[in-house]
Amino acid sequence: MIDTRLSGKNVLVTGGAGGIGAAISRAFAAEGARVAIHHLAQDPPPPDGVEWEHLTPVSNAAGKLAEELGSVAISADLSEPDGPRRLVHAVTERLGPINVLVNNAAHCESPDTVDTLTPGSLERHYRVNAIAPALLTAEVARSGGTPLCVVNVSTDSARAFPGQIGYGTSKAALEALTRATALDLAPRGIRVNAIAPGPVQTGWMTEDLVAHATSIVPMGRVGEPADIADAVVFLASHQARWITGQVIQVAGGHAL
Repeated sequence: MIDTRLSGKNVLVTGGAGGIGAAISRAFAAEGARVAIHHLAQDPPPPDGVEWEHLTPVSNAAGKLAEELGSVAISADLSEPDGPRRLVHAVTERLGPINVLVNNAAHCESPDTVDTLTPGSLERHYRVNAIAPALLTAEVARSGGTPLCVVNVSTDSARAFPGQIGYGTSKAALEALTRATALDLAPRGIRVNAIAPGPVQTGWMTEDLVAHATSIVPMGRVGEPADIADAVVFLASHQARWITGQVIQVAGGHAL
C-alpha cells in the first residue's frame, strides 16, 4: 500500500459535486483528506440558441455528497471576477489553509464552432476554464498557508478538437498556465500539474457514442470518473513530490 500522506490535508475540488469532480472528492476523502466540495448553486439561463453542456448537478447534490464524506460544500460562481477570492476565503474559514487545489470546474457550451463564435461565448469559456483557475492558484499561493500542489483538469480537446473552439482553446490556456505557474511556484515548494482526460462516461454519452469512442480509443474502452480521480490523487501525493509542470493524458491512448 502507498501512503499518499494526504490524511488531514485540506483539499478544495472545484466542480466537485458531480461526475469526475465527485469521483475526485471521494478519492481524496478515502485518503483521509478534508475536502471542500465547490459547486455552482444554480445554472444561469443560457443565451438564445446556446445550450450548456456542463450542467450543475441535481439540487443539493453537493450537500448530500458532503454529508456522505464528512466534508463541506461551498457554492461560488467562478465566472464572477471576485468568485475565486471569495471561494478561497470561505474554504479557509471552514477548514483552514488549503493544501491541495484541484481546478476541475469547467464551462462547455454548444454550438462552439468557428462559424458560431462570439465574444460572449469565448468570454464564458475563458472565465471559468482559464481565468478562474489562474486566480484560484494565485489566491492559494498567496494565502500564507502550506499549499502542497495544484492539479488542473484539462482535456485532450486542448490539442485540437473540431467543433469545440472556445472550450478547447481555453483548456489549452489552462495547460499553459500549468507550466507557467509551476515555474513561478517551484521555489516555494508548490507543484502544479494537469490531467488531460479523454472521453469519460459521466452519463452524457449515448450507447452509440460510447461504441464510437471505444472504437477509437487504443485501450478499447471509454474512461470512468475513477480513472481520472486516481491520477489526480497521485499527482497530489507524496509519491509525485518531484513532478511539476506536467500535463498527463489519462485517455487510454486517445488523441496521442
